[in-house]
Amino acid sequence: MAGDKLHFYDIAQKVVQQIRSEAESKPHQLLRSFPGNSNKVEKAKTYGIDHPGSTGVIYVMDRAMSNGFTYGDPEWANFGQGAPEVGHIEGCADKPTSIELSEASYEYAPTAGIKELRTAVANLYNDLYRSEHESKYTYENVCIVPGGRAGLTRVAAAIDDINVGYFLPEYTAYEQMLSVFKRFVPIPTTLDAETRYHIDPATIRKEITNRGLGLIVASNPRNPTGQLIETDELKELVCISRERHATLVMDEFYSAYIYSHDESENGRTVSIAEYVDDVNKDPVIIIDGLTKNFRLPGWRVCWIVGPKDVVSSMQSCGSFLEGGANHPLQVAAIPLLQPDVYRNEAKYLQQHFRAKRDFVLRRLEEIGLKVHVPPVATFYIWLDLTANPSPIDIGLNFFEECLKEKVIVVPGIFFDVNPAHRRELFESPCHHFVRLSFGPPMEELEKGLDAIERGMFFSQNYLQL
Repeated sequence: MAGDKLHFYDIAQKVVQQIRSEAESKPHQLLRSFPGNSNKVEKAKTYGIDHPGSTGVIYVMDRAMSNGFTYGDPEWANFGQGAPEVGHIEGCADKPTSIELSEASYEYAPTAGIKELRTAVANLYNDLYRSEHESKYTYENVCIVPGGRAGLTRVAAAIDDINVGYFLPEYTAYEQMLSVFKRFVPIPTTLDAETRYHIDPATIRKEITNRGLGLIVASNPRNPTGQLIETDELKELVCISRERHATLVMDEFYSAYIYSHDESENGRTVSIAEYVDDVNKDPVIIIDGLTKNFRLPGWRVCWIVGPKDVVSSMQSCGSFLEGGANHPLQVAAIPLLQPDVYRNEAKYLQQHFRAKRDFVLRRLEEIGLKVHVPPVATFYIWLDLTANPSPIDIGLNFFEECLKEKVIVVPGIFFDVNPAHRRELFESPCHHFVRLSFGPPMEELEKGLDAIERGMFFSQNYLQL
């Protein structure tokens, strides 16, 4: 059996000197070989048609399948999973297994979604976050979209000729959103472990002023770092956006996966909607949906919440982009959005996922992989590999070695949102990181961590030879 593990030794023998650039690294050249991932400095596009790069998770799953992975294979542990487990969780409501359809649902739905679902979303936000506000959301403040990426794409399609700010590391799909549409200029700001990857209001105020930002897009809770902006800081962000005439686009898909409070407060969720004064004047746009918080990623029913004029624009964009969300599943989603149902779901989600988070953090430390900035939200861990021996101190190398142990992680470079594709991969601030998801069931987490431990053991032993 030991002979099966010699791949760690083989890699060590091949590394005759410190790898200094992506040109000397086989995993990095493999990534560059995929359509759309070539270095734009080295290879110009031909005949006016370009191949967009694969999002990080798509590339990861393609590589996993090349190594024998198939969905449902019990031998594999998928820590690259960007979705929560969808099966039964103690205390959570069981998901629908059948849907009664009316003849009307066979028709196209409006590109902004059916009125009944839009109203249910508005009522949910008003009940959870706006009971003390005079200004309330109505269906006219809600646009239903076929998935989170569709929501981001509709917003991007409507952005004017302005500077758009975003923060690194960030959700991988932002790269495509920020590169496909050419009217605006994307400007990154890098966050680091010393500040716990935190976006504070002072930083946003400075970025708006110094860089002339007209719009900022950010995930909150943060993917992949698992950090969170909440309470007074969210309130201050709304004030800054109002005063500086800069629009905030907040990706809130993990708003129920919150662990920053005591367990007695389980069920508490976070949204910037709580701090909006006037729903039609404050320049705040929210994107969320059934994908994460309701654990229904396959339904592709999500929403954009914002001022009426923004929703009208989103409706127009949907008419030429993707046409709108699935009509029958919009109907099926309505009863799920009862505020009491949502609060109960959030309560037991937090109990369940907090326990999984704590287990994974403990096992990683036992393995020798210390997490310097533990997550307080989401179901992701941003793992710094710099303490590992070379070459598995580099995210892409660690990923390739994990595949040989039948474990999937996501290399950190995919969260270095780099729309121009000009930065050398070895220069990425995310070069020495991977993202691990504790979204899968506990038994899959246990199996995957055991496999990583085996791999680390053989790696460290052979690298010392």
